[in-house]
Amino acid sequence: MTLKNSITGASLASNKGWKAINWNKSEKLVFRIQMRIAKAMREKKFNKVKALQRILTRSYSAKSMAVRKVTSNKGAKTSGIDGITWKTDKQKAEAINNLQHKGYKPLPVRRIYIDKSNGKGKRPLGIPSMKDRAMQAIYQLALEPVIETQADPNSYGFRSYRSCADAIAQCFVALSRRHSPQWILEGDIKSCFD
Repeated sequence: MTLKNSITGASLASNKGWKAINWNKSEKLVFRIQMRIAKAMREKKFNKVKALQRILTRSYSAKSMAVRKVTSNKGAKTSGIDGITWKTDKQKAEAINNLQHKGYKPLPVRRIYIDKSNGKGKRPLGIPSMKDRAMQAIYQLALEPVIETQADPNSYGFRSYRSCADAIAQCFVALSRRHSPQWILEGDIKSCFD
């Protein structure tokens, strides 16, 4: 059985409904193709990277994981401009089947304003539709292996499987040498994005 058949084969078994999805199998299949993408990227086989990303983004396993991510996070109850949320198992299963790349066009983002932490002024917040969030999650699965192979090894912000503790450990290693800098400058730009 080829990789393409094994990934799409999960769709046939899982197409019966949301509760019938084998999450362990889906995660393993997505992880396996992500590892192949990372390997192809390290070997600079860009056509293979593109082909593997295409397989991944069209797989039932990746689509189901994207819908699960979108429906289980903190903003799952917040709808976009279309007013649609995926609450029931039936809606989630239908959403997986409706995530198609061909003819896909994102909807405008719903804009709301929330109070800033200092209580002075409001900050704009954009809320995409559920379908747009799911499509973003699918593409994140395909792009993450590429980014991780090319990113700075000492970058810790907004990276999967990295935390503040990792950054602190790296600072300790870099600053504990005999010829390390004696001073650390920390700064913040006030209203940087205003």
